Amino acid sequence: MKIRFYNARILTMTQGSALFEGELWVEEDRILYVGDGKDLDDFYRRTGKGRIVWDQEIDCAGNVLMPGFKDAHTHSAMVAMRSFADDMPLQEWLNTKIFPLEAKMTDQDNYDLTQLAILEYVTSGITAIFDMYLSPKDIARACVDMGMRCVQVSGLNKFGPALEVMEERFNQLNAMHPLVSYWMGVHAEYTCSKELLEQVSELVHKYKAPIFSHLSETKMETEECIARYGMTPPQFLDSLGLFDYGGGGYHCVYFTEEDMDLFAKKGLSVITNPGSNTKLASGIAPVTRFLEKGINVGIGTDGASSNNCLDMFREMFLTTGLAKLHDSDASAVDADEVLRMATVNGAKAMGLSDCDVLAEGKKADLIMIDLHQPNMQPLNNITKNIVYSGSKQNVKMTMVDGKILYQDGKFLCCEDPEALYAKANEIIARLSGNEALETHVQ
Repeated sequence: MKIRFYNARILTMTQGSALFEGELWVEEDRILYVGDGKDLDDFYRRTGKGRIVWDQEIDCAGNVLMPGFKDAHTHSAMVAMRSFADDMPLQEWLNTKIFPLEAKMTDQDNYDLTQLAILEYVTSGITAIFDMYLSPKDIARACVDMGMRCVQVSGLNKFGPALEVMEERFNQLNAMHPLVSYWMGVHAEYTCSKELLEQVSELVHKYKAPIFSHLSETKMETEECIARYGMTPPQFLDSLGLFDYGGGGYHCVYFTEEDMDLFAKKGLSVITNPGSNTKLASGIAPVTRFLEKGINVGIGTDGASSNNCLDMFREMFLTTGLAKLHDSDASAVDADEVLRMATVNGAKAMGLSDCDVLAEGKKADLIMIDLHQPNMQPLNNITKNIVYSGSKQNVKMTMVDGKILYQDGKFLCCEDPEALYAKANEIIARLSGNEALETHVQ
């Protein structure tokens, strides 16, 4: 497919670039051209391209084209637990509600629920996800079938699966399809024995691979790790050599200055999850200090079971809003920085260097933001409007790998969304034993 977008406002997110008027061309899965249209003679001379016959030409009507958002930490299939276990502290929430339900989930459940989550991702302009959940092969299959870009990370813990399974998935899924990849990871320090973490470290060194984990999400987690090992969770994992080849952590709410220095020194990424941390009352991450220390900070939703929606606009607003409250400083974490966190920084954390910005040769993972909505007017500052007043209603189009998955309120990646909704209700009814829910749905 050759697609021409014209009459657009373009935000490439390349360093130092500003919003400009122009057009963007897509050929198959790549961006062929992006610019103001005044340099086309040079483009044709440089590329040797002849006259292009377009399969589709889209008038953007002055709307914004920009890189898609990267949900840099999520548990997609946990969309089944949306509003299932609310208003509970993290540990009680996990141990009494989430873990028992997850034990009943099948591989097919994970496939179906991941597809439902993908529908929500594309309505929010999310073009890539960093997913940690059960049955990774089925998650990968769901993403390929729907056209979603997905980086998966292992949630290995002392309850399973075996270390050998993680290694097998690492080798198989990284060779499965261009849209999917798989990273090593552990669920958290508190769900892993020291012996298991040492074995994971050996595997990390064998493949020279980065690794991610939930880190310092709650005060209790941090205090208990210090009591066990005399170190904070990031310091303890690093002492075992787990971060020798990069990676990072999710949440990172209770980081000390020493933890931040460690991340800065080793070039590790922090993925903040403000919606989940707010709803579970886990705390407010010190995002300002992360940025001051030069740490790469991305943004994640943490999945619909804990926040309760897959909405990057809400996460962006909370990222800057909570930072301002935390620092008692209205200037903290500027909106333009937040927009970078939700796109470029997330891509960096996920190893997606080929779809981080809009530039020739990059993957065509992009979104169109509708400015012809009252919440975007007046156009005093478009980028700040996106962060401070933008919402899912402004996502007019979502493209992944050169394919339009969502446009003008219609899903092009799914023939029957209602069937997925019905399936999700059937699954949660079965898992929870709530026959009344299943009857009501039917």
